[in-house]
Amino acid sequence: MTLAVAKFTPEAMLQATRRSAAVPNASGTRALYSTSTYSFEEHRKHVQIRVLDLGTGQSRPVVEDQNSLEPVWISDDDFVYFQSVGKGQTALVLGHAGRPPSGEEDKDKDKDKEKPELKQTIATFDGNLSSLKVTRLRNGTLGFACAALATPSGQLANPETETPAASSARVYTALYARHWDAWTGPNRNALWYGALRRRPVDETGGCGCGWALATPTLTNALRGTALSSPVAPFGGTGDFDVGPTGLVFVARDPALDPALHTKTDLYYVALATFAEASPPAPPVRVATPPALEGYTNAPVFAHDGRRVVCTRMRSRCYEADKPRLLLVRDIAAGAEGGRDNVVEFFATEDGAGGWDARPEGPIVWSADDETLYVTAEVEARARIFRLPSDPAKAKPEAAARGGGGGGGGGGGPVRLDSGEGSVADVRLLGGRSSSAGDRLLVTSSSLIDNSCYSVVDTDKPSVEVISSNSKRGRAFGLSRAQVADFWFPRGRGGDDDDDDDDGAMCHALVVRPSDFDAGRRYPLALLIHGGPQGAWLDGWSTRWNPAVFAEQGYVVVCPNPTGSTGYGQARVDAIRGQWGGRPYEDLASCLAHVGSTMPYVDVGRAVALGASYGGYMINWIQGHPLGRKFKALVCHDGSFSTLSQWSTEELFFPIHDFGGTLWDNRAGYEKWDPARFVGAWQTPQLIIHGELDYRLPITEGLAPFNVLQARGVPSKLVVFPDENHWVLKHENSLVWHREVLDWINRYTSPEGSKQGKDAGEEVGAGRLCVDHPPSEFEAC
Repeated sequence: MTLAVAKFTPEAMLQATRRSAAVPNASGTRALYSTSTYSFEEHRKHVQIRVLDLGTGQSRPVVEDQNSLEPVWISDDDFVYFQSVGKGQTALVLGHAGRPPSGEEDKDKDKDKEKPELKQTIATFDGNLSSLKVTRLRNGTLGFACAALATPSGQLANPETETPAASSARVYTALYARHWDAWTGPNRNALWYGALRRRPVDETGGCGCGWALATPTLTNALRGTALSSPVAPFGGTGDFDVGPTGLVFVARDPALDPALHTKTDLYYVALATFAEASPPAPPVRVATPPALEGYTNAPVFAHDGRRVVCTRMRSRCYEADKPRLLLVRDIAAGAEGGRDNVVEFFATEDGAGGWDARPEGPIVWSADDETLYVTAEVEARARIFRLPSDPAKAKPEAAARGGGGGGGGGGGPVRLDSGEGSVADVRLLGGRSSSAGDRLLVTSSSLIDNSCYSVVDTDKPSVEVISSNSKRGRAFGLSRAQVADFWFPRGRGGDDDDDDDDGAMCHALVVRPSDFDAGRRYPLALLIHGGPQGAWLDGWSTRWNPAVFAEQGYVVVCPNPTGSTGYGQARVDAIRGQWGGRPYEDLASCLAHVGSTMPYVDVGRAVALGASYGGYMINWIQGHPLGRKFKALVCHDGSFSTLSQWSTEELFFPIHDFGGTLWDNRAGYEKWDPARFVGAWQTPQLIIHGELDYRLPITEGLAPFNVLQARGVPSKLVVFPDENHWVLKHENSLVWHREVLDWINRYTSPEGSKQGKDAGEEVGAGRLCVDHPPSEFEAC
């Protein structure tokens, strides 16, 4: 549980306990989850695996070890988890939910000599293992799979024990040369499988407890292929699943350049025992509808081990295309199943699909396999939807009636009440007959609560909160009264904007200070999200948390302009070729709306902040009239020049969003290039960048800082050598927050913060006067 704090500060947020998703046991009585708590006094993290009683809401630690992660139930009482044991090795450990935490069992050793050990190391592997999944097999054994790096020969890789090369040179003849935050090496992701068997009495000293490997070691399911899974850089358990008939996974098409195409396919490995020394046959690529050639994600077996559902996109060059739900009727049929074996839900003749939403994983089968539960964003919240598991019963016309709201019924998706905020994870709760309907264990968060576990009864409109980490925000001094929504008119597009939806509205979230007084006037913090195909959600974040800014004395507005998800696919697609167009106009409209409808907001003391695409927009705003309406700007890992987009790694992104390659459509890049307008830059700006950001390299942060300094504009550059596109390390994140808040408070002096300093103090203003023509390099 998070301890109560006097004021919600960056320190309070970063030191608050973070919880993983809750995973229920088979009977639905208890759940496992992991916690991590960082101490700035000790400069270290504390990690626990805890068990939660779903009847009482009480929890207790069962493992205390900062190197332990990913607990998975194997019975109502026993679970397994991975533990890093040093030198690049990983142990598979057996734990028990009914015993005291690790370290405490020794206290009573003299009192109870016969007490079983709390944990048992089943095996130790020479590699860094993660993403553990387990399935129960018909013969009573357990099959499992996990992810780890493989060497070019298909062996388990351990970079810590590899002999370093004599030269540091890197030589490439194909893409990727580097990806996200790492240079590409010879090793690649692979999926490994094995089996566990009960240890007989003669192996356990008479107690008959424990498990052992049923195989000498792990087997690489991808060995001898050109496949790699989970898909880098973010792939994990959502990229594969295990069932009683084998393993399904997604992998990039090895025949296509990964930097130019998004296409990933669904593969199946048939396994009867998971003890096979090698797969009986190479992975089989599952045939899918020919019109769907994009990302495949979230495969999951039905309980029968025969059917599989997943999502897949149409375009193989567009990462934000709409995911469509697919059913594989017989996974064993694979490539031979024919067109009828893989069916799209809510398919329509025009290819658009009847449900205008973006279903995402995890996908959950009902107890009787007749129903699916999926999540999708709707107007800044991630919600749960129920739909038939048979595409023949999932009617496109019913989906169209329900829309993103899912109120269609009659074969359409039905939105379930999942409580406040946004859903992060959904699990089926056992211990109930299928005729009584399903119960779901839901992990969610909101703008004021960092973790909430609740039970949703799919046949009732009620939600039972089992455990709120922050007591629904009270431990942070926050409440739902601080959060509101509003709609504002979309900005008008230019002559070249083919989106004719000028009459539509845009949506925004607003977070006010906890001591809000409508009779006072507050400065405005306008947050611009990244993506650009993304959205601000009513969910928790430790990187961009609106409540942190609100508790400094700001009214925080989080708009979802053109390009945002959760408002229909047309709104997402409309940003193509419009990076500095329609979204800019939407943001200008938002600012005007706030000024005319919120008398408690002093728009004369406004600041704007953004990261990634949001950082691009900060640089674009800086060179346009909207930039003069802000007292200060903050750009985190933003794009300085669209012409530099080809220094990124995933090239399919600029090719799609700017309408072609740099040589085929250079004008499409130049049109929205912030660097074209640096002659107008004059608003004080903070720039933050990570040196390991290979999506937008460090030069995209150095260039705007150089411009601002050369123009004499108050500016500051903060660089994190060990961070990528995101600042993730606790100590670095604290510096990030202090620098950001100091910068914006300096120019707005909100009442909830330390009073801002004079803008000229401790801020590099360059050596030139802002009002000098760019060609006059004379010292002031």
